[in-house]
Amino acid sequence: MNFEGYNMPDDLYYHKEFMWCRVEGDSTVVGLIDFTQQLSGDISFVEMPLEGDAVSQNDEVGTVETGKWVGKLFAPISGTIESNNEKLYDDPTAINQDPYGEGWIFKINMSDPSELDNLMKIDDAIEWLKGEIEKNK
Repeated sequence: MNFEGYNMPDDLYYHKEFMWCRVEGDSTVVGLIDFTQQLSGDISFVEMPLEGDAVSQNDEVGTVETGKWVGKLFAPISGTIESNNEKLYDDPTAINQDPYGEGWIFKINMSDPSELDNLMKIDDAIEWLKGEIEKNK
C-alpha cells in the first residue's frame, strides 16, 4: 500500500521504532520502513547484530547512520539472530533503494511467535504513520 508517498506493504508486521518484519516459517526478516529511509537520507553505515546473538523484543540491536543522523535498530521480536545482510557492509544504500527487498537488515529465528501480536498490521500501522508524518512536517 502506498500512503502519502510511503510504501507500506500489506503483508508485514510493523514495530513502533520504524522497523518492519516479514514472517518466513520460524524466522522473521527485519528492516527499516520506507518512511524512515526517506526521512534519513542516504544511509552510509549499518551496525548489525551478530549471528547467534539472543535478542528480546524491543531490544536495541544496532544502528544506521547517514551524514546527518544516527538511528537505532530494534528487534521487533525475540529470538536468535539467524543472519544479517552482509551486502549492506559494502552498500548500505540498498536500504534506501529497496527497503523491503534487497535492503533487509537481519533475520531472527523467533523464540516466541505470539509476540507478533504486539506488532502492528497495516491498518494500525497507517494510523501510527499518520502521526509520525505530522510530527516531522
